[in-house]
Amino acid sequence: MKPIWIVDDDQSIRFVLEKALQREGLPTRSFSQPREVIEALLAGDDAGPQVLVSDIRMPGGSGLDLLQQVKQRVPGLPVIIMTAYSDLDSAVASFQGGAFEYLPKPFDLTAAVDLIRRAMQESQREQVAEEGADAAPEMLGQAGAMQDVFRAIGRLSQSLVTVMITGESGTGKELVARALHKHSSRARGPFVAINTAAIPKDLLESELFGHERGAFTGAQTMRRGRFEQAEGGTLFLDEIGDMPFELQTRLLRVLSDGQFYRVGGHSAVKSQVRVIAATHQNLEQRVREGAFREDLLHRLNVIRLRLPPLRERREDVPLLTRHFLQQSAKQLGVEAKRISTPALHALAEFPFPGNVRQLENICHWITVMAPAQVVERKDLPPEVLQAVGLPAAGGGVALAPVAPSTSSAPAAPAVAGFDAAPGAAATAAPAAPAASAGPPTWEADLYAEAHALLQAGRNEVWDALLRRFEAQLLEAALAHTHGRRIEAAQQLGIGRNTLTRKLQELGLG
Repeated sequence: MKPIWIVDDDQSIRFVLEKALQREGLPTRSFSQPREVIEALLAGDDAGPQVLVSDIRMPGGSGLDLLQQVKQRVPGLPVIIMTAYSDLDSAVASFQGGAFEYLPKPFDLTAAVDLIRRAMQESQREQVAEEGADAAPEMLGQAGAMQDVFRAIGRLSQSLVTVMITGESGTGKELVARALHKHSSRARGPFVAINTAAIPKDLLESELFGHERGAFTGAQTMRRGRFEQAEGGTLFLDEIGDMPFELQTRLLRVLSDGQFYRVGGHSAVKSQVRVIAATHQNLEQRVREGAFREDLLHRLNVIRLRLPPLRERREDVPLLTRHFLQQSAKQLGVEAKRISTPALHALAEFPFPGNVRQLENICHWITVMAPAQVVERKDLPPEVLQAVGLPAAGGGVALAPVAPSTSSAPAAPAVAGFDAAPGAAATAAPAAPAASAGPPTWEADLYAEAHALLQAGRNEVWDALLRRFEAQLLEAALAHTHGRRIEAAQQLGIGRNTLTRKLQELGLG
């Protein structure tokens, strides 16, 4: 893991941050002045930093100057600027230089670690996106729908028109959005993605538009929202059909006027951003139900791209399977498995309710679990064999069912179709989990519970079920570790502070 670089002339600040990050299992490297950082970057004596945390005023130079030099050498590196409250004007200026965020002194140590973790996630997303762009083609497929989407991206490459992407979960909507951005005139600008269904509605407004210091309890600093982060580039709004109704009005105003206000702000912020939206829902139906603004639908729905499910383009299954097997082997550092023709035919018959993302997961399963280098039909996951009417090997380890994803991370290579008629209705809808011949699974129970709550007309089902899921996960981990929180956090793969915060939020002592 790449280290967190800390730059501050105050030894006590470096010491406190080092110890806090080390308790979280994060490596660090410290510097007392900016010149040492530049020398280390030029020397290339290690893998370089994952995140840079720098003071703004030091005897050996300015943190703003360091930010500028670092951004020239490592453009994608997240930089957090530390500043005293009297330096807020300089801190605001640091955003113009590309800082990820600023951290006011004196700072809360837990908040500082959480901020660094957010910067790490951003760094990892950038790294994965860059590696993926260098190592693999943008999209794969030979079906007619694939050629349609290639032509659509080509037609749209010289236009900044708003695009709506529809299709089931796992079909690769974000991948298509990234391709539209990459081949547009704004390719040099940032691509910023946000899943509106994955963020609690109380936080979504701040995530989109940012907030001023003191706008609400806990808003200790000014924060830029996704619209400002995407300035000069593309903002991808995934699962737009789940956006709260009251926020739809604000989004419509931005699209109409080209400006917005931060939460708690009084000065308009101009926005030069191309918006690409995506959804798995039928927005026309949502409009009829009163859950989505009709004027916003018309504003977003200038050009519509429909991505067909994988079962509608089965001829692409062999090509995608071989690609994912190569990709999985590279990630695990093993020799790539080869798949036989009968096994490919069996895969092509599988309905793929999770679409391309599910095929990628199956290929990971094959890479790990298939006993031979050449994969035969009998080596496929039990779920695939049962679905296509073949006997499953006894004692096998089943592949976890794929649920609709809420991640904003780049999707697997996918194929899409193009419906050039503006306003065309979305035809894709999430498929219900197929009945399994095996014993009931917790995923099936979750599906049944969600379905029952929705049928009963309950609101905020997402939040209710998510809290119950998190509570069970935390209680199981703490029971396993006999209440030792640090060990429980390590086994869950989260930070100790995150675990403590979750326990407090859920009311678990």
